Amino acid sequence: MKKLILVLIITLVFSCKNDTKDNGKLNIVTTTTMITDLVKNIGGDAVNVDGLMGSGVDPHLYKASEGDVTKLVNADIIFYNGLHLEGKLVEVFEKMGSATKRPIALADQLDKSKLIGSDYFASNYDPHVWFDINYFKQFANKVTEVLSEQDPENSEVYKQNEAQYLAELNKLQEDVKGVVASLPEEKRILVTAHDAFNYFGEAYKFKVVGLQGLSTATEAGVQDVQKLAAFIIENKIKAIFVESSVPRRTIEALQEAVKSKGHDVAIGGTLYSDALGNDGTVEGTYIGMYRYNIKTIVSALK
Repeated sequence: MKKLILVLIITLVFSCKNDTKDNGKLNIVTTTTMITDLVKNIGGDAVNVDGLMGSGVDPHLYKASEGDVTKLVNADIIFYNGLHLEGKLVEVFEKMGSATKRPIALADQLDKSKLIGSDYFASNYDPHVWFDINYFKQFANKVTEVLSEQDPENSEVYKQNEAQYLAELNKLQEDVKGVVASLPEEKRILVTAHDAFNYFGEAYKFKVVGLQGLSTATEAGVQDVQKLAAFIIENKIKAIFVESSVPRRTIEALQEAVKSKGHDVAIGGTLYSDALGNDGTVEGTYIGMYRYNIKTIVSALK
């Protein structure tokens, strides 16, 4: 019944679609906060950007509202992550693709042979690719290409914005390398609520362990908690981390399990994983989030 209602909503909204652009600008809808920030950086004042998900929102579990469907159908361009990150939105995207447009999965630009495999997702890949800054650069390339094709009059603006943003991402990479270098490799073990940081781990030689696995749609059981508690004790890990889009109780339960065995482990802070921080804050941007995360991780593990 829910699927039928969804199809009817899409059909009804599409029949009423308004093809005029607000203020003469492209109307763009994005899913995650990371992609919203990216498109704003590339598009600048030449586009209207409307992100579906806000700070602290878990894209794995996000469900489209009737209002979201209206935004999607009336958009000129839709950008999303792909690789089944936005699992519950896939059906909406499929219906829209068959009706009028095909939403653009930015991760489709990546070389699949280099991605981390995962049985948790229909794509068979870990979708948290934005934690490899090189992959995020490829996202920027695709956004620039699409905007330039759809709005050739502002093509030079988009290319200039991309060049500036890529320079900022290059600077971010160099700074992150410097911070990571201060942490001995034997201390580079990152324990979080779920496995969102595997691409980060590959890039900077961290062993990454998530309590809930790759998807927050899976629940950690008692055996998972006890097994990870033993791993923390064996490896003398000083700190574990909460994630902003995952309930804090999962990591607190892990901390208590370690304490019950006569050991201590600190909660090193809250990391931004599947969503950025609040709008208007430094952590509300991709670059600010990345800088915050790496500082928090290294400071706690030292």
